[in-house]
Amino acid sequence: MSPQLSAREMGEVERANASGRPTVVFVHGLWVLSSSWDPWRTLFEEVGYATVAPDWPDDPETAEIARAEPARLAGNGITRVVDHLTDVLGTLEAPPTIIGHSFGGLITQILAGRGLASVSVPIDPAPGRGVLPLPLSASKAAAPVLRNPANRNRAVMLSYEQFVYAFANAVEETEARQLYERFAVPGPGRPLFEAATANLNPRTAAYADPHHPRRGPMKFIAGEKDHTVPRAIVRASFGRQRNNPAVTEFEEIADRGHSLVFDSGWRTVAHATLAFIENHRPH
Repeated sequence: MSPQLSAREMGEVERANASGRPTVVFVHGLWVLSSSWDPWRTLFEEVGYATVAPDWPDDPETAEIARAEPARLAGNGITRVVDHLTDVLGTLEAPPTIIGHSFGGLITQILAGRGLASVSVPIDPAPGRGVLPLPLSASKAAAPVLRNPANRNRAVMLSYEQFVYAFANAVEETEARQLYERFAVPGPGRPLFEAATANLNPRTAAYADPHHPRRGPMKFIAGEKDHTVPRAIVRASFGRQRNNPAVTEFEEIADRGHSLVFDSGWRTVAHATLAFIENHRPH
């Protein structure tokens, strides 16, 4: 196995390969860690899947460590994360289903666009090259990073108020506080700068090939109240992918913000995701 995989990742891959079950790989986005997928992993394993939740390179084990040592997360750009996940996928015995949220949703499309997924589900995916809408709310959500060019080489922690606007605007204040304390970590600035300039850079890392003949079935999920990746961005990403010969679907989840995969409404999103996978994965 690749020496770049952590002991935890190697153990999860080995268990998935030994299980004989279809495998689902979960890809997290900015400002959270892979543990944000833990409830999904339990659900999917209960219904017969093996699961793997890779880190981004240099992710610490806990949110507490990440907040105390933000420099550990500062070096990640899209290429570095995609390369690491490609290593993880290369150790699996069969192409998995890939589910990704936010920047993990863009990365999911990149990986599927290289023929590495059997099925994929980008959830509120960050925009890549060719995605043109830029709603005001998305600009405001990204402003804590993009307003300072020096943040390209830093990891930036959102304040509670910034986190509420970007992630937790569709939940009650008590839950928003709990989500911030449990999940929020500094996010590397580089991916946001790469996405922001993707349509100006023909060689950008923020590019997902929508034409690959082995891209596989893909379902886009949008949160109705998402400020960070509003419906217009998700629809534009869907529009780029829908001409692929494989099945491409779009669904909007009512009353959900950007925290939709780890807040109290996560089950609705998970069951919509699971239904698509069950209908379209190879059997």
